[in-house]
Amino acid sequence: MPTSYDLATALLPLVGGPSNVTSVAHCMTRLRLGLADGSRVDGEAVRALPGVLGVVEDGDSWQVVLGPGVVARVTAEFEALLRKERQKDRNATPLKLLLRRVANIFVPLIPALIGCGVLAGVNGLLVNSGRLTGVTPALTAIASAFMSLIAVFVGHNTAKEFGGTPVLGGAVAAIVVYPGVAKVTAFGVALSPGQGGVLGALAAALLGTYVERWCRGRVPAALDVLVTPTVTVLVAGLTTLYVLMYAAGTAASAIGTAATWLLTTTGAFAGLVLGGLFLPLVMLGLHQALIPIHATLIEQQGSTVLLPLLAMAGAGQVGAALAVYVRLRHDTTLRATIKSALPAGLLGVGEPLIYGVSLPLGTPFLTACVGGAAGGAFVGFFAMLGDPVGATAIGPSGWALFPLLAGDANWPTLAAVYGGGLLTAYAVGFGATWAWGTRRRPVPVKAMAAVTEE
Repeated sequence: MPTSYDLATALLPLVGGPSNVTSVAHCMTRLRLGLADGSRVDGEAVRALPGVLGVVEDGDSWQVVLGPGVVARVTAEFEALLRKERQKDRNATPLKLLLRRVANIFVPLIPALIGCGVLAGVNGLLVNSGRLTGVTPALTAIASAFMSLIAVFVGHNTAKEFGGTPVLGGAVAAIVVYPGVAKVTAFGVALSPGQGGVLGALAAALLGTYVERWCRGRVPAALDVLVTPTVTVLVAGLTTLYVLMYAAGTAASAIGTAATWLLTTTGAFAGLVLGGLFLPLVMLGLHQALIPIHATLIEQQGSTVLLPLLAMAGAGQVGAALAVYVRLRHDTTLRATIKSALPAGLLGVGEPLIYGVSLPLGTPFLTACVGGAAGGAFVGFFAMLGDPVGATAIGPSGWALFPLLAGDANWPTLAAVYGGGLLTAYAVGFGATWAWGTRRRPVPVKAMAAVTEE
């Protein structure tokens, strides 16, 4: 039998989602739901849920039979879930919705980026050491194949996210990486395969989605299967070749140039700012805007030099949490939270420490940012000296980022710089929190709900 939470979670989307639920109540055996539109309920799916004994439909009022005892627990979970989802909707500004969609496009690609990134790092070590030379060509092919076609996956996910046919999005985005584009001239310059990268693929698939949706509403049903895909690929494809690839290529080059200039000329300051501000960006969900930038740098330069700097924010938070753990010895509940969240924090998963420790306490969140700024400045300083540290994939952080390090220097040097940054962030985050961050009483976590909800 599913738990009460599992049953409530499965039930909510089947009755039309939070926006369709107008009232919730229960009697001895039934969950009674008032609905804005009863036709939006998937009655068969509701009846098929394990634990549901039956369904009584009365227009826009639905009664889900769950049995005595069970109904009270499921109703409580259902109401809590409903409040949470509605809070998300209230906080869903247009910017947050856009960033959420960007994340939905790129986050599914992260496992492949990680796997290929680790293999690329291992292959780089083998090539530099001159060992296993018979294996390195195979590893190169395995590690590079996904990146050579990442535009197709971005196009597929973009169309899926924005309501188009995923395969058409992938088809239009595939134009960006097709070798034959070298024979096409746009703005007086021959195109290069891959020009525009993930940005061009995203723009191409987005355009294709809008063309497809425009056609769907105007083409007769009998001709839709033939005309709509053809017009979508043709219009979006020609625009991609003669406009989007050139424009996106210019933008991608500018991103790469800006990142290189930023680190080589203002590395310490850039690291301080990026490392210090990343935790607030994570709290607000704005860090998702950086995903396409990371992907562009990895595709263009082989690694993203921004991620190791941003990873210092999580290290600063680890230092802050350790200071709270040592300083507040008598707060057993808080120490238990820190103890359970710390391993994830060391591996770069910062949300448990943000929402469970530093943000509810208040000041430790700020001192964690100070630690992140110090670590970022450390890594950025070495970039100014000619030893920039990059990452061949996005997703991992903290100690999990070591296998993904890449740069002009050898791996031991890169590891020493990155590790030095982590230790600096730990130490400064710990010291700042010890001095200033443990004097305030904790704010109840419930009071932070409106802040932490995405």
